[in-house]
Amino acid sequence: MKKIVIVLALAIFSFIDINAQVEYKVITSVESIVPAGLGRSRLISTDEERNYKDFTSDRSSDKKEDGRNKSKRGDIRVKDFEETKLLNFFNLGGIRFQNIAANDAVISSKINTMISEGWELAFVTSAVESDAGKGDGNGIFITRYIFKRNN
Repeated sequence: MKKIVIVLALAIFSFIDINAQVEYKVITSVESIVPAGLGRSRLISTDEERNYKDFTSDRSSDKKEDGRNKSKRGDIRVKDFEETKLLNFFNLGGIRFQNIAANDAVISSKINTMISEGWELAFVTSAVESDAGKGDGNGIFITRYIFKRNN
Protein backbone atom coordinates (compact mmCIF):
# COMPACT_ATOMS: atom_id res chain seq x y z
CA MET A 1 0.00 0.00 0.00
CA LYS A 2 2.82 2.37 0.87
CA LYS A 3 4.43 1.72 -2.51
CA ILE A 4 1.22 2.62 -4.33
CA VAL A 5 0.90 5.89 -2.39
CA ILE A 6 4.55 6.79 -3.11
CA VAL A 7 4.22 5.98 -6.82
CA LEU A 8 0.97 7.96 -7.02
CA ALA A 9 2.55 10.95 -5.24
CA LEU A 10 5.56 10.89 -7.57
CA ALA A 11 3.29 10.70 -10.60
CA ILE A 12 1.29 13.71 -9.41
CA PHE A 13 4.43 15.77 -8.68
CA SER A 14 5.98 14.92 -12.03
CA PHE A 15 2.76 15.90 -13.81
CA ILE A 16 2.69 19.26 -12.00
CA ASP A 17 6.34 19.89 -12.88
CA ILE A 18 5.79 19.08 -16.58
CA ASN A 19 2.94 21.59 -16.85
CA ALA A 20 4.76 24.37 -14.99
CA GLN A 21 5.25 27.51 -17.05
CA VAL A 22 8.71 29.06 -16.73
CA GLU A 23 9.26 32.79 -16.98
CA TYR A 24 12.68 34.32 -17.65
CA LYS A 25 14.03 37.77 -16.83
CA VAL A 26 17.33 39.34 -17.84
CA ILE A 27 19.21 41.87 -15.71
CA THR A 28 22.24 43.51 -17.33
CA SER A 29 25.20 45.21 -15.69
CA VAL A 30 27.34 47.51 -17.83
CA GLU A 31 30.55 48.57 -16.14
CA SER A 32 32.81 51.13 -17.74
CA ILE A 33 36.47 50.39 -18.26
CA VAL A 34 37.16 53.80 -19.78
CA PRO A 35 40.32 55.35 -18.30
CA ALA A 36 40.04 58.31 -15.90
CA GLY A 37 36.51 57.34 -14.84
CA LEU A 38 34.85 59.07 -17.78
CA GLY A 39 32.47 56.22 -18.62
CA ARG A 40 29.07 55.33 -17.18
CA SER A 41 28.23 52.15 -15.33
CA ARG A 42 24.69 50.89 -14.70
CA LEU A 43 22.57 47.92 -13.68
CA ILE A 44 19.54 47.75 -16.01
CA SER A 45 16.25 45.87 -15.68
CA THR A 46 12.73 46.22 -17.01
CA ASP A 47 9.31 44.70 -16.54
CA GLU A 48 8.13 45.65 -20.02
CA GLU A 49 7.83 42.78 -22.43
CA ARG A 50 8.52 42.56 -26.13
CA ASN A 51 7.54 39.74 -28.45
CA TYR A 52 10.51 38.97 -30.67
CA LYS A 53 8.11 37.80 -33.39
CA ASP A 54 6.95 41.39 -33.86
CA PHE A 55 10.46 42.27 -35.03
CA THR A 56 11.33 39.10 -36.94
CA SER A 57 10.99 38.20 -40.59
CA ASP A 58 11.67 34.93 -42.37
CA ARG A 59 14.09 35.25 -45.24
CA SER A 60 14.99 32.77 -47.91
CA SER A 61 16.68 32.83 -51.27
CA ASP A 62 13.65 30.92 -52.61
CA LYS A 63 11.25 33.78 -51.97
CA LYS A 64 10.36 35.99 -54.91
CA GLU A 65 8.92 38.78 -52.77
CA ASP A 66 10.87 41.04 -50.46
CA GLY A 67 11.10 39.34 -47.05
CA ARG A 68 12.67 42.35 -45.37
CA ASN A 69 11.86 43.13 -41.79
CA LYS A 70 9.75 46.29 -41.91
CA SER A 71 9.39 46.80 -38.17
CA LYS A 72 10.61 50.08 -36.72
CA ARG A 73 13.49 50.20 -34.27
CA GLY A 74 11.59 52.71 -32.16
CA ASP A 75 8.94 50.05 -31.48
CA ILE A 76 11.58 47.84 -29.88
CA ARG A 77 12.76 50.51 -27.43
CA VAL A 78 11.71 50.23 -23.81
CA LYS A 79 11.04 53.58 -22.20
CA ASP A 80 10.25 52.43 -18.67
CA PHE A 81 13.14 50.63 -17.03
CA GLU A 82 15.04 50.54 -13.78
CA GLU A 83 18.53 52.01 -13.92
CA THR A 84 20.79 51.55 -10.91
CA LYS A 85 24.03 53.51 -10.83
CA LEU A 86 27.26 51.59 -10.48
CA LEU A 87 30.78 52.91 -10.08
CA ASN A 88 33.33 52.89 -12.90
CA PHE A 89 36.27 50.49 -12.70
CA PHE A 90 38.75 53.33 -13.25
CA ASN A 91 39.30 56.79 -11.82
CA LEU A 92 42.09 59.29 -12.46
CA GLY A 93 44.48 57.15 -10.41
CA GLY A 94 43.81 53.96 -12.39
CA ILE A 95 41.85 50.84 -11.52
CA ARG A 96 39.77 51.31 -8.40
CA PHE A 97 39.27 48.05 -6.49
CA GLN A 98 37.00 49.78 -3.96
CA ASN A 99 34.61 50.59 -6.83
CA ILE A 100 34.58 46.95 -7.93
CA ALA A 101 33.73 45.87 -4.36
CA ALA A 102 30.96 48.50 -4.20
CA ASN A 103 29.50 47.25 -7.51
CA ASP A 104 29.62 43.68 -6.22
CA ALA A 105 27.61 44.77 -3.16
CA VAL A 106 24.96 46.52 -5.29
CA ILE A 107 24.70 43.62 -7.75
CA SER A 108 24.49 41.12 -4.87
CA SER A 109 21.67 43.18 -3.37
CA LYS A 110 19.77 43.03 -6.69
CA ILE A 111 20.32 39.27 -6.98
CA ASN A 112 19.17 38.70 -3.38
CA THR A 113 16.07 40.84 -3.99
CA MET A 114 15.23 38.85 -7.13
CA ILE A 115 15.64 35.58 -5.23
CA SER A 116 13.38 36.83 -2.43
CA GLU A 117 10.77 37.60 -5.14
CA GLY A 118 10.81 33.96 -6.25
CA TRP A 119 13.37 34.17 -9.05
CA GLU A 120 16.22 31.68 -9.43
CA LEU A 121 19.55 32.69 -10.96
CA ALA A 122 19.75 30.34 -13.92
CA PHE A 123 22.64 31.63 -16.05
CA VAL A 124 25.32 34.30 -16.02
CA THR A 125 27.18 35.37 -19.13
CA SER A 126 29.66 38.18 -19.62
CA ALA A 127 31.74 39.88 -22.27
CA VAL A 128 34.32 42.63 -22.54
CA GLU A 129 34.98 45.23 -25.19
CA SER A 130 38.25 46.62 -24.00
CA ASP A 131 40.92 49.09 -24.96
CA ALA A 132 42.29 48.07 -28.37
CA GLY A 133 45.50 50.02 -28.04
CA LYS A 134 46.69 53.50 -28.83
CA GLY A 135 43.85 55.89 -29.49
CA ASP A 136 41.08 53.59 -28.25
CA GLY A 137 40.08 54.66 -24.77
CA ASN A 138 36.71 52.92 -24.86
CA GLY A 139 35.57 49.78 -23.16
CA ILE A 140 32.80 48.10 -21.22
CA PHE A 141 32.39 44.98 -19.16
CA ILE A 142 28.86 43.64 -19.62
CA THR A 143 27.23 40.85 -17.64
CA ARG A 144 23.78 39.38 -18.18
CA TYR A 145 22.10 37.68 -15.25
CA ILE A 146 19.30 35.41 -16.46
CA PHE A 147 16.71 34.53 -13.85
CA LYS A 148 13.82 32.09 -14.08
CA ARG A 149 10.76 31.23 -12.02
CA ASN A 150 7.71 29.05 -12.34
CA ASN A 151 4.44 30.87 -12.93
